[in-house]
Amino acid sequence: MSTVLITGGTGLIGTALTRALLQAGHRVHLLSRSSAPERDGVRTFRWSPASGEVDQQAWNGVEHMVHLAGAGIADKRWTQARVDELIASRADTARLLRRSAEQAGARISSLVSAAGINYYGAFTSDHILTEQDPPGNDTIGRISKAWEDAVDEWGTYCRVVKLRTPVVLSRSGGALAKLVAPVRFGLGSPLGSGRQWMPWVHLDDLVAIYVQALFDPRFLGAYHVNSGHDVTNAELMRTLSRVLGKPFFAPAVPAFALRLALGELSAILLEGTRASNARLLGTGFRFAHPRLEDALRDLLTGKY
Repeated sequence: MSTVLITGGTGLIGTALTRALLQAGHRVHLLSRSSAPERDGVRTFRWSPASGEVDQQAWNGVEHMVHLAGAGIADKRWTQARVDELIASRADTARLLRRSAEQAGARISSLVSAAGINYYGAFTSDHILTEQDPPGNDTIGRISKAWEDAVDEWGTYCRVVKLRTPVVLSRSGGALAKLVAPVRFGLGSPLGSGRQWMPWVHLDDLVAIYVQALFDPRFLGAYHVNSGHDVTNAELMRTLSRVLGKPFFAPAVPAFALRLALGELSAILLEGTRASNARLLGTGFRFAHPRLEDALRDLLTGKY
């Protein structure tokens, strides 16, 4: 069994991934703002990205690493200061970890990093993106490219995998809780035109992809980790309403209202394009929840 170091381990994905690794018999080290004694196979070590500090003991016995840390993309309006923070919380931390690993003499076999499926920018078209398409030059594209460039610097140290992640659907928290809220009151409606594509993935599938990417040497470079059953925003909201037994007839949320409220950040809600997951499927991975309605019923039936 292996020891895996995780940043951002207390978030939605990190918590589920930690649980899966422990169930498989692996050990987990977490980096956090405060240390804690080992509990149930998990040791927590202190790091401070702001001051460039990492507890070197965190690397003891570590063979694999997952980098999930980063400020929430949609938590605040995108001022220049916020964009700088979004980049630093991803790219600067990846570089800090690389320096720390080298100083500790850590022997890392693989680094699996979160990445964004908006790497290509925020736009809507019928083009199906592949991992070979160029990055976007808008704000979300620049954030994503800076993030991946820093992760790629690990390529001379170990095998690097970047999982370009869409909307993650989970039983609690995350995007689904926000989508469910208006539907519960019969106010389910699309955002803007509703024609923007919304690639998605069930949390259980995403965690399974992380586990396979950590230990399967066939994984290398960037992968789209969407289910492959991409739907438009309107289709997603209509399906969600049907699963919850609620009406779907409210008028669309006007695009101008979202732009007024959120500024440039609104682009990631109002725009979206399909993405091919053929490269991921080529590794032999198969989704347990490839269809949207089945995934939503698994997550929501009996809950609301």
